[in-house]
Amino acid sequence: MITSDKRVVVIIGASLAGLFAAAAAAAAGAHAVIIERDVLPDGPFPRKGVPQSRQPHALLHRGLLAAEELLPGLREDVLRNGGVPFDTGTVAWLGEYGWLPTWIPAYETISATRPLLEHLVRNRVRALDGVTFHEAVRVTELERGDRNWHVICEDGSRVQADLVIDASGRGSRLPNWLSELGVPLAEPLTVDAHLGYACRTYRCNGRPPVDTAINIAATPQSGRGALALPVEHRQWLIVAVGYLDHRPSREEAEFDEFLATLPDSAVWELIQHLEPVSDIAIHRQTGNRRNRYGRSRAWPAGLLAVGDAYCAFNPVYGQGITVAACQALLIRDALKQNRMSAAHGPMQTRRLQRRIGAVADLPWSVATSEDLRHPSSSGSQTLPQKLLNLWSTQLGRLAAHGDRAAYLALARVYHLMAAPSMLFNPAVIFSVCRGAVRGIPEVSPRPRALNALDLTA
Repeated sequence: MITSDKRVVVIIGASLAGLFAAAAAAAAGAHAVIIERDVLPDGPFPRKGVPQSRQPHALLHRGLLAAEELLPGLREDVLRNGGVPFDTGTVAWLGEYGWLPTWIPAYETISATRPLLEHLVRNRVRALDGVTFHEAVRVTELERGDRNWHVICEDGSRVQADLVIDASGRGSRLPNWLSELGVPLAEPLTVDAHLGYACRTYRCNGRPPVDTAINIAATPQSGRGALALPVEHRQWLIVAVGYLDHRPSREEAEFDEFLATLPDSAVWELIQHLEPVSDIAIHRQTGNRRNRYGRSRAWPAGLLAVGDAYCAFNPVYGQGITVAACQALLIRDALKQNRMSAAHGPMQTRRLQRRIGAVADLPWSVATSEDLRHPSSSGSQTLPQKLLNLWSTQLGRLAAHGDRAAYLALARVYHLMAAPSMLFNPAVIFSVCRGAVRGIPEVSPRPRALNALDLTA
């Protein structure tokens, strides 16, 4: 047991959300105890508790900034270990209205595999003062004491905590624990477009023909798409994406056929220059699910949920890690403002949980509005979502034909650098009006950079 006048923060789960929360607690001068059911790997290797770890992950630009603020030097650490930096404005991206321009600078991101990113973050968190890891321990129950929480584990151990943070992901048992404590809960919000994806790792033995990502979006019309992402050690993650009946298989021949028959063959052409070095990993637990924690006045003091334990997004939009990092910054700031000893009892966390929820508002709107456009999706669009989609569709058409104002507005919102109101600023409205007068071509051409993929050239 930790004996100190500092707050004790117990974090359930050593996911990236849990690691960021531990960094936040340490930065505020608290003791952070991470309880993880897995034995954590010594290196950048996939683990059982992260079933999607072999799939690609992304740090949006806002997430890169937040992670660097929590763990200064992380960006350079990822680069030193082979992370691939590129400007998202250079990505070859095929959407409903053709290829987006590749000559408008946007935001920096760094491409790396999830195991490498998690390994580097975990090592940095381990080195922080006041952080303790308990591995191969499963939390089975939460008990409320007079002044703190008792976190009860499967091995019979108990840890006292002034603040408990659930970062255990989609499989969180917090709803069960809250029910046992008599806390009323509303049903979670869900939108499931029934997306599935399959990923294979490839190696490039020479110089790759392209040096940035390629994204063939799975539109409501096609239902299928693919992503090619350069990562560390001259490797590429090649992902096939499909909705409902179009979900890709782990069978090699079917995976290859899937890529070869997409609306554009760019990803298929790329893998002709590469060598596969792994089997095919599939993942299908991709529905959007958002708990409504913190709304009831009965929300317990000293309890928070972050990351996928609070709100899980369709992973195709790459928002989860960024949201978790931004939520951790709120926790850090709240703990700094409440530098009280354990004798003063648990923090009042209802308002903080609502603020943590607000971080997910924009990405939730982006993910669910887009997913609800797919015929395979559960649920239906509200009138505001329909209007926003109509406006975003018009901006997408403009962006595909090089309209800088429309392109940058969409990029800022997507990277969580601005609120959706950015889509209605005067420059964007002017572009839409000009496009209505002049007309917009139906399809934009393929980027010249992809000519290097042609094996016959």
